[in-house]
Amino acid sequence: MNSEDKSINILVIEDSDEDFESFKRIMKSLNFTKPIYRCSDGDTALEFLFQEGDYIEPEIAPRPHLILLDLNLPGTDGREVLEAVKNHEELKSIPIVVFTTSSNQKDVKFCYQTGVNNYILKPMGASALTETVNILMRYWFEFSILPE
Repeated sequence: MNSEDKSINILVIEDSDEDFESFKRIMKSLNFTKPIYRCSDGDTALEFLFQEGDYIEPEIAPRPHLILLDLNLPGTDGREVLEAVKNHEELKSIPIVVFTTSSNQKDVKFCYQTGVNNYILKPMGASALTETVNILMRYWFEFSILPE
């Protein structure tokens, strides 16, 4: 996977340490070396995205080129994060992929109506997860043109 452009980065909004560690291991196995930032709850994610609080410096919280968003987060949940980003003029062009365990059609419909770019169920099992993440990263970073 071609990941030479260091200016591109990913924000993962995920409360599960185990899921995030699995994601990082997969990314490493795919030789994916772009910076990966993580927020473990919706409130921190909004501070990161709006560059507030501990994230006021752009070097600490650069604008992500892709957001992977879990829906079920403590505090401000993923649905609220999605709404806040897609209703903000400067942030709404950032692609957001919901990466969650919820197959609830109400969630799926809400997310697409709110402007999510993709909705993916987290697969069970290491090989299925690796394949899904590989396809996802190739789609966004090899085949797609992202806004600067």
